[in-house]
Amino acid sequence: MFRFDPRLAEQGKNPLSIDSKAPSASYNDFIMGEVRYSSLSLSFPDRAKELFEAAEREAMQRYEMLVMQKEMFEPK
Repeated sequence: MFRFDPRLAEQGKNPLSIDSKAPSASYNDFIMGEVRYSSLSLSFPDRAKELFEAAEREAMQRYEMLVMQKEMFEPK
């Protein structure tokens, strides 16, 4: 979760704030709590492993990109 308020830039503050913390738990453990993912893992274990690894990489990339964007907006 994040918020962007361009009015804060006028006040010399960073307009982008990240409300959520960096992921700390295992991505795989998190998604296995969902029946739709755990059943996929039981039905197609090899394919599920590929998909879960790709989804974890993409989620980390998105979070890292958000952090980089926040740094770009830091007032100088």
